[in-house]
Amino acid sequence: MTEKPQVRYSLEDGIATVIIDRPERKNALSVEAMNGLTDAWSKAEADPSVRVIILTSADCGVFCAGLDLKQAAEIRARDGVDILTRMRDPMQHTMRKVSKPIIAAMTGSLMAGGMMLALKCDLRVGLRGTRAGITEVKMGRGSPWVVPLLWMVPQPLLMEMVLTGETLPIERLAEYGFLNSLEDTPQAVRERANELARMIVAGAPLSVKAAKASVLAAMDLGLARGLAEAERLHVEAYASLDAIEGPKAFAEKRKPVWQGR
Repeated sequence: MTEKPQVRYSLEDGIATVIIDRPERKNALSVEAMNGLTDAWSKAEADPSVRVIILTSADCGVFCAGLDLKQAAEIRARDGVDILTRMRDPMQHTMRKVSKPIIAAMTGSLMAGGMMLALKCDLRVGLRGTRAGITEVKMGRGSPWVVPLLWMVPQPLLMEMVLTGETLPIERLAEYGFLNSLEDTPQAVRERANELARMIVAGAPLSVKAAKASVLAAMDLGLARGLAEAERLHVEAYASLDAIEGPKAFAEKRKPVWQGR
């Protein structure tokens, strides 16, 4: 019998939905799940009909519990190697290179690798009453992927999270702007994520692409070089047919018809 996929992928109206489907293991990141996510990012990036991506998971009270520690122990005992060596992209660098916006619809708590996935998303919708943490120090693991959080939350808060390994109420992270929205139910989280996705789809494709790339470039390069790179990234958008269509549609009081070129 074929095992069910641990990551499900669907596409509708320009919105690709990626679902971690391991509720029985609190959506922990196994080798199969991590490789499935890598495949999903590559698939979405290569498909011109995908305009935005929503990352979510099966409802179980936990968005993602992080690394599958049970499988990690099994692989170490059987093969004598760390579980990360069995993953094609254990730090999910492929995810950060996706040019389409990614929205995290977090319908439960998130720890360790769950935080890694969340911070690599561009927008985040969380569930009130849940918790989040970078718990690696409690397990003897590591969290090199936390560096971008220095641009998202205050440094003392980040130090507290990485040094203590304690989870925090999601509301505290929301106070510092790590989340775009907090909702009361898992369904409301998904609805808000889809609402944001539809607004992104309604925008000019080249403008959306350049906007995301510009923000990430500034994080990588700093202010002066980031501004120069942002101008370079927007050249295509300014020279596009969509740049003509936008003002024309506004003047004619109608909805623009984007061509993505």
